[in-house]
Amino acid sequence: MVKEAARHRRGDASSRPQESRTALYDEVTAKIIAQLEAGRFPWVQPWAAPDASSGGLAPGMPRNALTRRAYSGVNVLLLWGAVIEHRYPSQGWLTFKQALEAGGNVKKGEKGVTVVYADRFTPETEKQRAEQSGGEARSIAFLKRFTVFNVAQCEGLREGLATDPEPLPMGRIAPVGDEVIAASGVEFHIGGNRAYYVPSADYVQVPPPLAFFDSINWYRTALHELTHATGHPSRLGRQIRNAFGSKDYAREELVAEMGSAFLCAALGIVPSVRHADYLGSWLEVLREDNRAIFRAASQASKAADWLLTRHEEAKASRLEGAGTGAGAHLAQEEWRAAA
Repeated sequence: MVKEAARHRRGDASSRPQESRTALYDEVTAKIIAQLEAGRFPWVQPWAAPDASSGGLAPGMPRNALTRRAYSGVNVLLLWGAVIEHRYPSQGWLTFKQALEAGGNVKKGEKGVTVVYADRFTPETEKQRAEQSGGEARSIAFLKRFTVFNVAQCEGLREGLATDPEPLPMGRIAPVGDEVIAASGVEFHIGGNRAYYVPSADYVQVPPPLAFFDSINWYRTALHELTHATGHPSRLGRQIRNAFGSKDYAREELVAEMGSAFLCAALGIVPSVRHADYLGSWLEVLREDNRAIFRAASQASKAADWLLTRHEEAKASRLEGAGTGAGAHLAQEEWRAAA
């Protein structure tokens, strides 16, 4: 009887983590769906705030104000969503304990935002089994939640915490955009009347700048297509050869929408929605799979990071006098010719 009860308790305990993960996936997905159903796109909404005319919030990625580490994946959407809902003036966040470490505290009565952390670990018993059998150790996925507070919800914080970045001046958007395009190494063509990426030939094509109302939209479009290009097998290896109108096509468009928005925000450019007409398809995908938004946001972060890393490496190379290479000269020449 005692042994049976013990087994029953162990069974309950082993099922609770899975139930907790499922509830967390459901909770986050429901929140994103509600925003989309209300016509709000959580990857651009912080800069569409009602008070944007009075200054609003400069584009930037949410980050930990103490460690300066940027949040990624679905946490970007959750924290941007909180910024617009509560009109916070900052992208800086802290845990309750970190607020104390920073010399202050969370204001009384403030409610935090739930963010998630996903990873994998390999139990020691599994490592031992694999060592004895000569096979591979199986890792176990885990997902946990924790609570963070915007710096605006705190008081007494010491000076010197991570400050919000300044938006990119209009005069710097073109040079920085050109640098990102060149540093990517992706074959880039200017011409035609449509913007697209061709997976089979691995090149991006974007109409001439004069086809756009303003130059910033040309760069937003270029970054969207470059995000698609990160999915090539030689780069991040996503499933990008999808039939138009299929759910896989909608999933990849969701990755490109968020990836380009993350990229724009990291560079200091206000993101925009490229393909709002896919809203119905995105909602269908999210309603069918409570992990779809997690996967798409994760892939979007990886895509943005891939492009940003190469941009940073190219800048470092230029500082060392190595230049940006022939690819950059080609891109710059095409831009000048088109303009």
